[in-house]
Amino acid sequence: MSADSTDEGLPTDGTAVVVGASLAGLRAAETLRAEGFEGRLLLVGDELHLPYDRPPLSKQVLAGTWPPERVVLADRSKLDAMRIEAMCGQGAIALDPVGRRITLEDGSVLEADGVVIATGASPRRLPGTEGNEAVGVLRTLDDAAALRARVLAHGPGCRVVVVGAGFIGSEVASTCAGLDCKVTVLEAMPTPLAPAVGEQIGAALATLHASAGVELRTRVGVTAVHPPDGPADGQPAEGAPAPGAAGWVVLTSGEWLAADVVVVGIGVRPNTAWLEDSGLELADGVVCDGSLFAADAVTAAGDLARWRWRRDGLDESVRIEHWQVAAEMGVAAARSLLAGRRRAPAFDPVPYFWSDQYGVRIQVLGRPDPADEVAFVDGSAEEGRYVALYGRQGRLRAALAVGRPRKLMAFRPLLAAGASWQEATSLPLD
Repeated sequence: MSADSTDEGLPTDGTAVVVGASLAGLRAAETLRAEGFEGRLLLVGDELHLPYDRPPLSKQVLAGTWPPERVVLADRSKLDAMRIEAMCGQGAIALDPVGRRITLEDGSVLEADGVVIATGASPRRLPGTEGNEAVGVLRTLDDAAALRARVLAHGPGCRVVVVGAGFIGSEVASTCAGLDCKVTVLEAMPTPLAPAVGEQIGAALATLHASAGVELRTRVGVTAVHPPDGPADGQPAEGAPAPGAAGWVVLTSGEWLAADVVVVGIGVRPNTAWLEDSGLELADGVVCDGSLFAADAVTAAGDLARWRWRRDGLDESVRIEHWQVAAEMGVAAARSLLAGRRRAPAFDPVPYFWSDQYGVRIQVLGRPDPADEVAFVDGSAEEGRYVALYGRQGRLRAALAVGRPRKLMAFRPLLAAGASWQEATSLPLD
């Protein structure tokens, strides 16, 4: 395909390859079919599983209230009906974006007229714990199954240490508390979730842990996780408790905590290593323009996509790790590919995410910034049910609700329209 023809969009009878059988990747493939693409369509994923939903992993799947098959987003019959060739268990290791050639782990090469990159992100791990089966993360269906098995093997009173009090860590702590575990959450920052929701709201959300009997320790890091037989280069510290099944978690304070299960939730890294020799711009993700193009006839979507977002006078390069944004971005990346670079519209979502912790639903619209002005417009932090707004430069930038889903959604059209701070704070909610 010539450089000029890529501007005209993906030919409807060509070949499209979506790399990453994630939510974003699946939505991209579905959209290509729904909007007229009739050619060969391949969905490449490094996991053996068909595309599945991740939010329930830390909640319903870990708790055992949902069987794993319930999180599947598209089974084989659905994919076959859409003529999507799912290549599961076969990761991509290289991309030539000019020739649009994708090299797979087995050495085979796929040639395409258009490519969507949606390989997501992988959890960060504690240095020195690589290969330690006692230290787990929660990102995949297999991770959730393994974590549940470890917790159930110990039964009630299982000592769970969660490293990181972000949304994933807090959800894991909540679910494990519901399984009658003794849970300790370790957080290096003074206030959990402060980078995501600010100090004031972060402090309010931190109280949820204590309400469920979960111990939250802040301003503390982890220096090592030792197995039950002790550190490889010596003996346990004097006064250390008897080890748990997982061993000990050693804190920066020098304290040793016995743990039966250790879960690390300290963020993720975009899966871009396979693109290092591609010539694409990589900077904490795949750098895209406002229409999600990383190169001609190559778009990106999901947790690894960093795109140019122009909204309300702001011009930002952003990467957002939310379910709703990933789903919408998969749709937008497919539409951009079909339209071509000259005609594709800008991707301009109203970001939304939620978190269920200790029986409480936390929801956020927009993009809060720790430096934003915060105003409670319904309820209060003391009540534990409230709506708070975030403002910057005279405009509404985000809205957060705890236990107030209907009232939160009243602010969605205001965020979409770029409403002023005064208009937002004056909105009647009754």
